[in-house]
Amino acid sequence: MGVNLKDLVPHEELNLKELDGKIIAIDAFNFLYKFLTTIRQYDGTPLMDSKGRITSHLSGLFFRTANFLAEGLKPVYVFDGKSPELKLKEQERRRKEKEKAKEALLLAQEEERIEDYKKYAMRTASLTQEMVEQSKQLLEAMGVPYIQALSEGEAQAAFLVKKGLAYAVASEDYDSLLFGANVLLKNLSISGRKKLPNKPIYLKVEPEKIILEKVLSSLELNQDQLIVIAILVGTDFNPQGIPGIGPKKALKLVKQYSDFDKLFLDLKWDELYDFSWKSVFEIFKNPEVKEDVNFEFKPLNREKIIKLLVQEFEFSEDRVNKKIDEILQSFHKNKQSSLSRWF
Repeated sequence: MGVNLKDLVPHEELNLKELDGKIIAIDAFNFLYKFLTTIRQYDGTPLMDSKGRITSHLSGLFFRTANFLAEGLKPVYVFDGKSPELKLKEQERRRKEKEKAKEALLLAQEEERIEDYKKYAMRTASLTQEMVEQSKQLLEAMGVPYIQALSEGEAQAAFLVKKGLAYAVASEDYDSLLFGANVLLKNLSISGRKKLPNKPIYLKVEPEKIILEKVLSSLELNQDQLIVIAILVGTDFNPQGIPGIGPKKALKLVKQYSDFDKLFLDLKWDELYDFSWKSVFEIFKNPEVKEDVNFEFKPLNREKIIKLLVQEFEFSEDRVNKKIDEILQSFHKNKQSSLSRWF
């Protein structure tokens, strides 16, 4: 879900050429889930092989990552570890929502309501541990590094950026800003356009860049105040936030109150939650991250990619080979360009 800061945060247009040669820390679960929900067949069902195994995540991961590499980006995928205890309630809520969607999906199928079937099919998408392992195998075959976070993937990705090990975090959520990422890139997991919910309308989607320093400056906030705004609006750790408070009202409140304890006391936090607001604040302010991080980019292994995607999951060999050739041609072109600078 992530926190809703869209109405507050200033966005800048991003040209992918700006990212040439830069390391981008990608929120892996965020991307994979996006692939599962958007890469689907006409009737709304995910891509599958002849054995009924879902392959939408692999399709999105391979072709999107290949495009990144061809553009000169250096992606590092960061996978979630163990969720903080406060997130378990939200995960349980999501699980129940998926169960409801599955029931509605079956009914829509029985009554042949195609549009409703598509809608509910997307809501039933689940990222399994098996899919995660398949994704890691594919990244290894492509020579693309990944990091297994101790806890929240976005926190670990933000850590890489803060330490200068990566230029930016790529995610469709705003949480990495709360974890202190200097730069957030949005819409890198989406190709060209996206469909409006429950409407046959598509919007053009362009990559965006959000710079934390500019966010804080434009809103006249410090990092602690930004985190408090998120808590008021609602995060994965307190999803309902404070009822009746949206981003703009939350911004006004944090500027009125210099004492956050008094703010949450006046808003009757204790009547809504059985834990302190400070426990949510601490997750963002001092997240659990792996500080001793090492990763390296390795040569692409065509044989391993073909074995996994074509032989195991029945992808088109021509399409896979064509995309591999594009990557290799880009590598060669970039290498020649770098060499020419010495002459």
